[in-house]
Amino acid sequence: METIQEDTLKALRSQVYSIQRTIGRKVIGSERIVRFMFIALLSDNHVLLEGVPGLAKTMLANEFAHALGLVFKRIQFTPDMLPSDVTGSIVFNLETRKMEFRKGPIFGNVLLADELNRTPPKVHSALLEGMEERHVSTGGTTENLPEPFFVIATQNPIEQEGTFPLAEALMDRFLFRYILSYPTLEEEIRILKSQDYVPDKFDPFSAEKVIALKEMVNKVYVSEDIMKYVVGIIRKTRENSMVYLGASPRTSAKYLHAARANALINGRNYVIPEDVKMMSHELLNHRLILNPEAVVSAGNNINDEVNRIIDGILSEVDAP
Repeated sequence: METIQEDTLKALRSQVYSIQRTIGRKVIGSERIVRFMFIALLSDNHVLLEGVPGLAKTMLANEFAHALGLVFKRIQFTPDMLPSDVTGSIVFNLETRKMEFRKGPIFGNVLLADELNRTPPKVHSALLEGMEERHVSTGGTTENLPEPFFVIATQNPIEQEGTFPLAEALMDRFLFRYILSYPTLEEEIRILKSQDYVPDKFDPFSAEKVIALKEMVNKVYVSEDIMKYVVGIIRKTRENSMVYLGASPRTSAKYLHAARANALINGRNYVIPEDVKMMSHELLNHRLILNPEAVVSAGNNINDEVNRIIDGILSEVDAP
C-alpha cells in the first residue's frame, strides 16, 4: 500500500486544528463536534445532531462549509413538504418549449437538513437516496449530486408532537448521532463575549482537496489486530442481554473507515485503538435497540442507559 508523506500528514493536522479553533471561537464549545464532522466527511458519511433549538446548529454547519470552501445549502423541513421540494422537479421552460430539470436544494456540498423529523417518510426516502446513492431520481431522470456531498441533519428531541420518527434504515445512514447539550456557565459567558469576534484568516479547503483527502483515507494502514478489535466491539453489541438488536456488519465497515479518517486527521498513516475508542458512543448510540426491560428500567434516561451499555461493551473487549 502506498504510504502518505510525513509532511502531508503534518500539514493536514495543522490545517484541521486551525479550522477547529477558528470555528470554536465563533461557535463556542464546538471543537469536538467539528472533529466528528471532519471524520464523517472524509469517510463519505453523514452526521445527525440532536438538541434543543438555539444551540447554533445552523451557524455551525454554515461555518464548517465556509471553512472548507464548499457550497452550503439549508432545508427547513416541514410536515407539508414533498420529495420534489428536496430533489427538484421537472418544469416546462417557456423559452425553449421543452421540459427541463430544475435542481432542488439538495444540490450542494454541505446540506443542513434542519428538523428532519418534522417531515413525512416519503421526503425522508428522497433524502436517503441522495445520501446513499449520491444521486436523485425524479420525473424519470437521474441527476448526480456534486462531490463531495455531506449531510448534517438535526432533530429536536423535546417537541415530538407532529413529528415523524426517523426509520431505522435512515438512522443507520448517519455515521454519528451527536447529542448536543446546553453550554456550561463559562461557555455561555464566552458566547456573549464572542458577539463582536472577528474570525481569524486562514486558507480554506476546496472541494478538490476534500476529494483528494477522501482518497487518502483509504491509504491509512490498519492492522489485523485493529480489525479484530472493531469487529469484537460490534459483535458484543449483539450479545449484550440488554440489547434487542445490535449493530450490523455494515457498521463494522463504517467504523473502520471512520477510524482511518480519524488517524489521518491526527497526522498518522496508521490506526491505533484510541482512534476506535474516541468515537464509540457517537457511532453506536443510535444503532442499539434496547429490549423492553432495559427501556422500562431506563425510564426517561434512555441515552444514559445506552452509554452505560456501550461503556460495558468496551470494557469487555481487550484493546490491542
